[in-house]
Amino acid sequence: MKKAKRIISLVLAAVLSVASFAGCASGEKSTNIVIGGSGPLTGSAAQYGIAVKNAAQLAVNEINDAGGVNGTKFELHFEDDEADPGDKAVNAYNALKDKGMQVFLGTVTTGSCLAVIEKSNADRIFQFTPSASAADVIKNDNCFQICFTDPNQGKASADYIAENGIAKKVAVIYDSSDAYSSGIYNTFVSRAKENGLEVVTEQSFTKDSKTDFSAQISAAKTAGAELVFLPIYYQEASLILSQAKSAGYSPKFFGCDGLDGILTTENFDASLAEGVMLLTPFAADADDEATQKFVEAYKAAYGEVPNQFAADAYDGVKIIAQLVEQQKITPDMDTSEICDKLIAAITASDFSYNGLTGENMQWDESGAVSKNPKAVIIKDGAYSALD
Repeated sequence: MKKAKRIISLVLAAVLSVASFAGCASGEKSTNIVIGGSGPLTGSAAQYGIAVKNAAQLAVNEINDAGGVNGTKFELHFEDDEADPGDKAVNAYNALKDKGMQVFLGTVTTGSCLAVIEKSNADRIFQFTPSASAADVIKNDNCFQICFTDPNQGKASADYIAENGIAKKVAVIYDSSDAYSSGIYNTFVSRAKENGLEVVTEQSFTKDSKTDFSAQISAAKTAGAELVFLPIYYQEASLILSQAKSAGYSPKFFGCDGLDGILTTENFDASLAEGVMLLTPFAADADDEATQKFVEAYKAAYGEVPNQFAADAYDGVKIIAQLVEQQKITPDMDTSEICDKLIAAITASDFSYNGLTGENMQWDESGAVSKNPKAVIIKDGAYSALD
């Protein structure tokens, strides 16, 4: 499927090449390799976008301070798309094109990514998303994920809960209006049942009803759920934890990477997150040298501990740099040539990358990454790795 779309895309690229060149030529052409990124820098999901922007800039600075790649330096431009799944995401993408973007590190959220994947494909710009995890974002041959796909997160969560005997009776509360949440939910429920877990209730909400969770919490409590699985973002999860306490309900809570950020949610009592478990590709308290060095550098630059969104973005820039070096990519190449070279390099059977978010990470033509998740628990107000 991706190969067929690629052939069509190459034809489109030839037709649009003049327009694409004109976009890059709106100003003087950069002598650096230009990476564009977009994500929410304002709004309720800003923690995600700011983390990605900060970590990407940190990686670019480290690369440039070391002399660049094959003597060429990187240049990062980042636009605020407010996690919007429509015009704001498209406007951010177009703004990056106007600034000469040659490689796209984005977008941060799934909805925004789905809004621009056809554009990046038609423009033949290599797209590498740090955290848009829906399977559909990588349906075109030019887009790859650094994060896990939603189905993989659902499967891995169900496996971990079952294999470690965390609970037998499980409730799920998910956002049926969100592609990220629904994608994880569907796979989790199927896999949980295969693993012998009893899914006692499945409760949904939508973007228009995500402040009062009393009905969902009551249903989980009445059904006797020992664990509530939350394949949602930290904003809604913080409300569920607060409202569960008010309802006198204290099950175990388990989530995925969307829960990363809950400890710094505004007006939330972080002590309520004590004991919450989640699967994530990155644990800031890991004792390996690479993680410690990254956390120290990030804290020095931005005054806070990096989350997994930051780690994925940092890995993303470093991976791009390794591929650029390998393929001897230069700033004078057009986006189509760069895209084709990066696709060939990242899907090569002998390519792998050891990063903050995984060892021996590999990609095939599907665009999905192969790496193992880490389980963490919130303990004493911090993320701690689970065995």
